[in-house]
Amino acid sequence: MEDDAIPAATLVVMRDMASGPPELLMVTRTSRMAFAAGAMVFPGGRIDAADRELADSHEDAARVCAIRETIEETGVHVGLVDNPPDSLQDELHAGRPFSALLNQHGVGLDLQALVPFARWKPTFKHTRRFDTLFFLARAPAEVGDLRPQAGECESAEWVSAAQVLERVAAGRAAAIFPTIRNLERLAQFGSFDEAAAHAAAHPVQTISPWIEDAEGEQWLRIPDHLGYPVTRERLSSAMRG
Repeated sequence: MEDDAIPAATLVVMRDMASGPPELLMVTRTSRMAFAAGAMVFPGGRIDAADRELADSHEDAARVCAIRETIEETGVHVGLVDNPPDSLQDELHAGRPFSALLNQHGVGLDLQALVPFARWKPTFKHTRRFDTLFFLARAPAEVGDLRPQAGECESAEWVSAAQVLERVAAGRAAAIFPTIRNLERLAQFGSFDEAAAHAAAHPVQTISPWIEDAEGEQWLRIPDHLGYPVTRERLSSAMRG
C-alpha cells in the first residue's frame, strides 16, 4: 500500500520562566485550514524540496523546515546565528527562498539547537495525513512581539502546557490528539533542560495510534515506553479533537 503521509516538522519552542513552568510558543490555526482548523498547535509544516537542499539528511531537512515555519508563522528566530534581520519573516512571506535570504543576510543555521523529541504518523484517513518530526528548542534570549502569519494563524502566544490543557478541557480551545499528548508530556518539565534530558532518555520512534477495546469501550492508544504520561483516550473524545 502506498504511503501518502506528507513529511512534516514541528518545533516546540520553550521559554524558561523565573517562577513557574516554561512557556511554549503556540499558534491557533484559522478555521479555513484543511488540517486542524481552529486548533492550537506548535509552529510547523510540510518539508519541501528547498529544505532538503539545505540539509544532508531527512532529520536535518526537518530541522530546517521547523526553523523556517516558526519564522513564517510567528516571527521568532530559532536555530539561526549571526544576527538575523527583523525583516526575515516578511521576506519569506513575499516568496523569497529561505536559502537565498540566509546567504543575503549572512545568517547561518544552528541545526543542533533543535533536540529530537517525537515522531507522529497517524494512520487514520483524514483530508491530509502527516509524518511529523517534533523538535524542542530553547527560546532566544530576546524575542519581540509575536506576529502570527495572516491567513494561517489567528493568533500566536506564549503559554504553559498546563494552561493549554486547561483551556481544552474547559472547551475554550481545541487541540488534536497528538498535540494533547505532547502537551501532557511537556507539562512534566520545569525547564527546557529537563525537557531536553527527558527527550534524550527516550527513543524517537514513529507513533501511529491504534484503537483498542478495553473495559467495554474503545480507546485510542499509543506506546507506553516513549515518555508519555497518558497513553490512551476514549475514542469518542479523541476523535472530536
